[in-house]
Amino acid sequence: MTFLNDLIEPFVRFQFMRHSLLAIVLVGTLCATIGVYVVLRRMAFIGDALSHTVLPGIVFAYFNGISLFFGAMVAGLLTALGIGWLSRRETLREDTAIGIMFTFMFALGILLMSTARSFRDFTHILFGNVLGVTTDDLTLIGIVAAVVLGALLLFHKELELTSFDPIHAEVIGLRPDRLRYGLLILLALTVVTAIQAVGVVLTSAMLVTPAATASLLTNRLPRMMLVAVGVAISAGVIGLYASYRYNVASGAAIVLACTLLFGLAWLGRTLSRWLSNRLPKRSKP
Repeated sequence: MTFLNDLIEPFVRFQFMRHSLLAIVLVGTLCATIGVYVVLRRMAFIGDALSHTVLPGIVFAYFNGISLFFGAMVAGLLTALGIGWLSRRETLREDTAIGIMFTFMFALGILLMSTARSFRDFTHILFGNVLGVTTDDLTLIGIVAAVVLGALLLFHKELELTSFDPIHAEVIGLRPDRLRYGLLILLALTVVTAIQAVGVVLTSAMLVTPAATASLLTNRLPRMMLVAVGVAISAGVIGLYASYRYNVASGAAIVLACTLLFGLAWLGRTLSRWLSNRLPKRSKP
């Protein structure tokens, strides 16, 4: 009971911890769900690129005294549409288009940052500050999470088919290109939302690692999403508690906890395979 009391004590005593916990649940659910498609479609580089290319939008919004969330959203959507436009009809390979947009937008953000008085002004943007989430932040995160998760639920069958067999999807009349555009836009919105909790630098890990962990444990898409959400939320709670108890960076603690859970899943799968190969197989009667 003492351990349990110590665990829940900061969430009972402090409102900012309760806000942070709610933000972790929303962001973890959002990132893990769409992250499954990111992993299945091998789009991990896109998630990483989007988490960096929102930087100029954030810096521009900071300089002009407008919402950082709005600035990041505009930059993220422009990046997603730019990647889709450059790689349409295989004019350029998708990884090439990502590289062009990634370097351009990130360099633009660094250029804008260099005009500031100090890079310390943007430390909370780069590394996140989940302990400083406000009620307004939670409202924005909740709205975006509802929109993105609702769209994923509405187009679940189409996204699942185009993820596993895009050729068959095109034969039966689906438009994989349009679905990819839509997924890119949803991914951009997700990245902007996650930045509120874990920052620009660490957002890509929250998109990829929980889904990768779930892929080690199951092959069924709905179950994979549930496991990924569980991993993301668990890592968020562990990292949040460690941040409070040991006074360390919250975003980094969350991602390290997520990576630890991935390591445990990988170790468990490796041991399971090793044991199945070592144990004698029963002969059929």
